[in-house]
Amino acid sequence: MKKLTALVLAAIMVFSLAACAAPAKQEAKVFKQGFDLDYPPYSYRADDGSVGGFDVEVAQALCELKGWKYEAVPFNWDAKDAELNSGACDCIWSGLTVEGRENDYTWSKVYSNNSQMIMVPEGSDIKTLADLAGKVVGVQTATSAFDLLNDGDQAELCKTFKEFKVFETYTIAFNDLQAGGIDAIAIDVTTGSFLMANQPGYKFMDEVLGAETYAIGFRKEDTALRDEVNAGLDELVKNGKFYEIAEKYPDIKDYLCLGK
Repeated sequence: MKKLTALVLAAIMVFSLAACAAPAKQEAKVFKQGFDLDYPPYSYRADDGSVGGFDVEVAQALCELKGWKYEAVPFNWDAKDAELNSGACDCIWSGLTVEGRENDYTWSKVYSNNSQMIMVPEGSDIKTLADLAGKVVGVQTATSAFDLLNDGDQAELCKTFKEFKVFETYTIAFNDLQAGGIDAIAIDVTTGSFLMANQPGYKFMDEVLGAETYAIGFRKEDTALRDEVNAGLDELVKNGKFYEIAEKYPDIKDYLCLGK
């Protein structure tokens, strides 16, 4: 009986040591990036379902650096807060403006400067902001340009328009400008530059509507995740990957400010 007991105890010890020597493999953390599905060059979803853009590529590089599993969560921009608050995504990372939203999120470090401008066809009789009186001006919903003109610093200017036409995306607004359905677009300079890059015949007016900065917005309680992402962004700047990605996006690279 003593021998049997000893054998049983020995077997238990062997199995215990084996369990200690081979711990269960932990699942990689999933990082869910929420972004505008049509906001090039920062983020987009192509017709084939693939995703891309500067912010998307940087988020993917961050996940590779941290050993996280990347998950894309594209959405219509006006649904961004609902997506974040429901837990569908971990952050809003898609050219998100800090100004006017300072208390709405826990913010990452600012990574880009930007400004809001008016895009018009070359040869247009619109030369100054005052010339927008009686004109149809387009904008994407829930953007900084929309906020500036709707109830912000440029609300009085907006009252002079014949119509302030709101679109779901800037791509649709630009198509309407090309078709002659609107006279001008209020848009951020980086996205406007991207849209005009392969479509000659359009320009920005000299006057600026407003200035802004871009950062990543997290839920207010997610300070630990914010800190991890900030540390990862610093490492991507240090190892050169952040600005290596930026070289692929000449319309925005000069506005990037992280680490500078």
